[in-house]
Amino acid sequence: MKRRLAIWRAQARNTLAIQLQYRISLVIWMIGLVLSPLVYLVVWTTVAHAKGGDVGTYSAHDFAAYFILLMIVDHITFTWVIFNADFRIRQGALSPLLLRPVHPINADIVENVSFKLLMLMVILPAAVVMSIAFGPRLHPDPWAVIAFFPALLLAAVLRFTVEWTVSLISFWISRMAALDQMYYVLVLFLSGQVAPISLFPAPVQLAANVLPFRWMVAFPVELLLGRVSPHDATIGFAVLLAWLAVGLAALRLTWRLGLKQYSAVGA
Repeated sequence: MKRRLAIWRAQARNTLAIQLQYRISLVIWMIGLVLSPLVYLVVWTTVAHAKGGDVGTYSAHDFAAYFILLMIVDHITFTWVIFNADFRIRQGALSPLLLRPVHPINADIVENVSFKLLMLMVILPAAVVMSIAFGPRLHPDPWAVIAFFPALLLAAVLRFTVEWTVSLISFWISRMAALDQMYYVLVLFLSGQVAPISLFPAPVQLAANVLPFRWMVAFPVELLLGRVSPHDATIGFAVLLAWLAVGLAALRLTWRLGLKQYSAVGA
């Protein structure tokens, strides 16, 4: 474990140095991280005001709390590995990574965590400004606040595991663009990023509950909003752990089979 931590520290220093060299890209990422939830927040608060104050069980202040929390949770849980996988495998950029004494997933873990820590310096002030502007309503029970943090950690690990596994499909297909877009649409709707899942029709809610996407993003948000009972929270943690076990098993199997397919020489 000490050796792995030392490797992660070295990789983190290298990753941060690289990221700071691409300042314009960082600015673009910053804008994207804040703009998307802000747009949805403005749209749904406008709809709530137009309907007399409420949409379903959400008021304009509830929407503000939901999308501000969603911005933070989505930032902490998201990954971009699925969008780089086909290039890395098709062009042979994976080959030098396979020569290292550690699994390539370690570099992606460190890069992901480093970027998130760096961007929190933007996300958290943006959340404060949005809170002042929109007046979110947030009164969670103490147990929900405590449960939020392990739920957020498990959600981040689950999303990373699922998306790293999906990215490995690049071993069998040469272009991932269509699959990436299909996956992105599923995450957008079934993780609650477009709107709270309770506002969708019953079949969509059922799909969100059965598939892993809700548990990657919406579940921690709903916990902190106080919209999950202790009983439902227990079920939610069980579903999270079950999907995580499935995801880890699928990752190991897909990686092992994918390496047998891999034939690129290297960049």
